[in-house]
Amino acid sequence: MSSFDDPVIISCSISGVIANRDQCPAIPYTPQEYAAEARRAVDEGASQIHIHARKPDGTPSYEVEDFQAITEAILAEVGDVIVNYSTGAIGIPIEKRLEYLRACRPDVAALNMSSMNYAKYSKRRKDFVFKAVFENSFDTIIEFLTAMKEIGIKPEHECFDSGHVANLDPLVDMGLLEPPLQISLVMGVTGGIRPTPRNVTLMSDQIPGGPEGPNQWQVIGISRDQWKLLASSLILGGNVRAGVEDNLYLPNGEMCRSNGDLIGKARQMAEDVGRRPASVAEARELLGVPKRAAA
Repeated sequence: MSSFDDPVIISCSISGVIANRDQCPAIPYTPQEYAAEARRAVDEGASQIHIHARKPDGTPSYEVEDFQAITEAILAEVGDVIVNYSTGAIGIPIEKRLEYLRACRPDVAALNMSSMNYAKYSKRRKDFVFKAVFENSFDTIIEFLTAMKEIGIKPEHECFDSGHVANLDPLVDMGLLEPPLQISLVMGVTGGIRPTPRNVTLMSDQIPGGPEGPNQWQVIGISRDQWKLLASSLILGGNVRAGVEDNLYLPNGEMCRSNGDLIGKARQMAEDVGRRPASVAEARELLGVPKRAAA
């Protein structure tokens, strides 16, 4: 790895809830497969693992036992890594999502920052692949933030448009948030901001304190537009996320064989612009996330 002095936190979205193995054989289902994928990602430079749980048959899960089994398998395989849980869901009660946070106590939990249309559109079909209304009201956000603070979990603020970033302002003013914030600029979802490099600049300029201020931000690019968005983030000083939840393909159009392929490409891009992957210890310091207590 490179010896450059500007570290970048590389996160791995190790498995989502939409794509399945029919679309990409690398998507993990069992805890052991999650652990193997985490090993590949960490070896390539990832310091944070973002987890959507699945049952061993691949069905998306919101059960404590599945999050627990996956997390234990990953930590047994890789040792220290920042564990980041999804809390986003449509039709799953808030209390159900808080239950696995309270039981498993991840380092970080993602928190969606506004309600929105959430969809995928197919130009070939001239129709939506799926479409829904994603409810994330201020009441919902505050309920999650209050619980995360009580549990000791750092929120990761997922922002699908520039106005979502602005939703941080009243929460900071209310004293519900403390720097350094961890902010994700999610680009490429139909219903959110268009996935263009100029929009990376637009959104990063909305970060409280500015893109070069005290808060950490990353770009999450959805589908094949991902790579130009991650390149823009790296040049502008942001962090990046890659993994099979976000995009299944390498820049040359080949399907990835593992999360490690995607993280390896993100690491190479970082090094090409004079940066290097942050170690887990560095990422914890930058994000204000203490090391996990020994079991």
